[in-house]
Amino acid sequence: MKLTLNKQERLKSRKLIDELFAMGSAIDAYPIKLIFKEITKEQSPHSPVLFGVTVSKKKFKRAVDRNLIKRRLRESFRVNKASIYSSMIEKDKRICMMAIYISKEILDYQTIEPAMIKLQKQLANMS
Repeated sequence: MKLTLNKQERLKSRKLIDELFAMGSAIDAYPIKLIFKEITKEQSPHSPVLFGVTVSKKKFKRAVDRNLIKRRLRESFRVNKASIYSSMIEKDKRICMMAIYISKEILDYQTIEPAMIKLQKQLANMS
């Protein structure tokens, strides 16, 4: 499996994002909250997981800070995505998920990555 986060793996559909926030389930591990929802094969024909990130503009006024946090979130997902992918393929399911950064300060990658790993393991066991 390639450790990339290509276009087919990104959550971009406005309709899916609205559905996700309206009817999705949530789990969290500080500093990340993960909202997820099972989707159909038609909604995601290429990838078993659609992933997106968001950082609050209210907490982080400067775009530079928000972009730094988003890069760290995406990287921590990308490097550790094999476990959740194998779980979804094995169970023949598809999900979309959004990682929301909930901390009030910018944390380093070494703090973010273990939280992402924990959330991915929880999600793999739940589905």
